Order: sequence, then C-alpha cells, then structure tokens
Amino acid sequence: MNPAAATHAAHRSTEHRDQALWAAVEAESARQEAQLELIASENHTSREVIAAMGTVLTNKYAEGYPGKRYYGGCEHVDVVEDIARDRAKQLFKAAHANVQAHSGTQANIAALMALVPPRARVLAMSLDHGGHLSHGHPKNFSGVFYEFHSYGVERGSERLDMDKVREQALALRPALIMAGASAYSRIIDFAAFGQIAREVGAKLLVDQAHIAGLVAGGEHPSPVPHADVVTMTTHKTLRGPRGGMIVCNDEAHAKALNSAVFPGGQGGPFMHVIAAKAVALREALDPSFAHYARAVVANAKVLAQTLAGRGLRIVSGGTDNHLMLVDVTPMKLTGKDAENLLHAVDLTCNKNLIPYDQNPPTKASGVRLGTAAITTRGLREEHMRTLGGWIADVLANPTDASVAARVRGEVGELARAFPIYV
Repeated sequence: MNPAAATHAAHRSTEHRDQALWAAVEAESARQEAQLELIASENHTSREVIAAMGTVLTNKYAEGYPGKRYYGGCEHVDVVEDIARDRAKQLFKAAHANVQAHSGTQANIAALMALVPPRARVLAMSLDHGGHLSHGHPKNFSGVFYEFHSYGVERGSERLDMDKVREQALALRPALIMAGASAYSRIIDFAAFGQIAREVGAKLLVDQAHIAGLVAGGEHPSPVPHADVVTMTTHKTLRGPRGGMIVCNDEAHAKALNSAVFPGGQGGPFMHVIAAKAVALREALDPSFAHYARAVVANAKVLAQTLAGRGLRIVSGGTDNHLMLVDVTPMKLTGKDAENLLHAVDLTCNKNLIPYDQNPPTKASGVRLGTAAITTRGLREEHMRTLGGWIADVLANPTDASVAARVRGEVGELARAFPIYV
C-alpha cells in the first residue's frame, strides 16, 4: 500500500471512533475541492507531503540536532532531518539550514534572538503597507522585545523607494534591517537592502515567507547572497506542510540560530512535519517546479490586468509575484464586504489593508488575491480572464442574487474540471 493510501486507510479505520472529528475533516476536504482558493498564503500540497505528516515520526521526541540529541533512539529521524537540511541548502544555495522552526513567525523569533540583543533597534516594513505581524507589531514577540521602526511604500507609486529606506536607515542607525512582506506585489531589491545594511553597520534579515517558492523556481531574485539570515514558511508558494525554515551562509550565525530555535524558542521538533518538508523540498528541486513558479506569476499578471480592465484598482498598478492587492473602494465596498461576497460564490480570499488605508483592519479597503493554489490546481492564463470577470461581476453587483447564483455555478463547474486530489 502506498503512503497516501495507507494514511487514508488509517483515517477510515478510526472514523467510527471519532465521527464528529472525521466528518469535519471530510467537510473541509469537500470545501477545498468545491472552492477556488485565492488566499495568497495558502496552497495545496501533494499527497506525499500529506502522507509524510501522518507517519509514526510524530511519536518520536528528538530535542537537539542530528548527532546531538537529548533522547535515544534518534538514528532514523536523524536521517530524515539531514535529508531535509541538505535539500534546503541545495535549493536555496545556502551553507546552513535549520528545518525545525514550527512556523514562519517562530523562525523570525529565532532569527531576531540570534542576530541582535533584546531592545535593539530594528527597521522593518510597516504592517499597514504590507509587512507582517512578526516584523514589529506591538502585541507580537518582535514588538514587545525589540524597538521597531517602520518604512513603507510611497503614496503615489505604492512601491518601496530604496533611497527613502536608505535615508531612514542612516537617520536611525538600526542594529538590524528586516526585508520581506506579506502583502507587497513587487520585486524586492535585496541587493539594495544589503548595501544599505552594510552602509549603516546593520545586519540584514530577510523574511521570504511568501516568495520562497518563487525564489526556488527562479521567478524572484534570491536574498541569500545579500542577507545575514533568511527565514521562510514552507506552506505558501513552496507548497509544503505548514512550518518554518531558516537558511544562512555564516557559520557563526548558524550556531546562534540553532541555539535560538532549540532551546531558545521551542522544544522537540515535529519530525513528521520535517519529513513532509523534505518531500516538498525534493519536489521543489525537480525542474517541473520552475514551470509551476513561472505559471504562478503569469497567472497573477493576467488576473491583475483583467480586474483592472473591469474598473478595480490594483495597488501599485500590477504585480511581479504571486499576489495582488485590489482596492475595492471604486465599487463602494469595504474589503470585508468583498471578502464575504466572494466567499458566497466559492471564491476564497481575505480582506486586507491597502497603503494609507482610511478603514480599520477589521474592514479594510482591499482584498488580497493570490494565484499559488489555483495554479497548483491546474488553472492557467485563460482561466484567469474568466476568474477576473467573475470577481468583477460579483463586486459590481453586490445585491444581485442572480449574478451570484450564476457565478457560483460556473465556479463549481471549473472546480470540478480541475480537482485537487484525483
């Protein structure tokens, strides 16, 4: 029996013992098949990735690192972790990899701990302009224990102006500069960030959570040659299990990072998830993954162009990566309104602040759309034109039940034509 079949059989064998739980799992599976996933931070993993997470590796405690564990019986999980680390180093052309971080935020926590002392001054992208909670939000570990200052996009272009970032860095003289975003649709100039960091005597930490798969596939410049440390998630464009990862080239940073992950920020690693990361990294090393990354970006460009042609404003005028921010105020809607309207027709997305937003985060003026998951599903550029038309139809006619019913039916037809797991 293959791993995926074995995992499914195990689920079925326990179904009668926990019917409510497995009914919810089956319902979520049905939801994913029926809806088109446009949340930019989500993707659909392979069956082998899912199977790896359902293995007996979940039973093993393995505090420490391969060859230096605090528990016995780790000879086989050591092999698993070494495979994952080696593949991460090969994929991102880095000298060192830590694959134990449970999430991207925990990877950022470890990187901050390794690179600068508490209360150090850090310059990072504003959350309101596309940054992330772990880049200095006052209620996040980062904002609680470090002195964060923010740079943002320009009001007119809605893009980063690296000359302005340099001016801020020269004025603030931070110990650390963070680059990377969760809602920025343009190429990030990591070489320029590296030059600025060196000029002001700061370390450079790049969070490539959203674009890791695009970097791996050659569709975005790599930050690894320019940064002291690069963190990422494994579940977005990299198409792996939910988790985090860290790479670097400096041996001193490597030791500090390992210590900051364990025992600094977490205990025993999730060996079943590390196995799934190893599977995803192998998949990303295959030449076919570059074709996937290329299709993700091409799909995003066509979707953005289609929406703009229907009167929706795309923040910064377009996209260079897998996502776009769509200003829905021309439709006299809030982001929350748009999210709900699209969800009702089985198009899943999330409300999102746009730069200089006048609405609070709970309402927002935009939605964030991404093409990673629908590209995994097999949708291509011709489908993006159809999809953009559906989105525009629904948002332009928010009270027309007949439009919603038509679009929902057509979304269902397309979803059935491109199943996730066949």
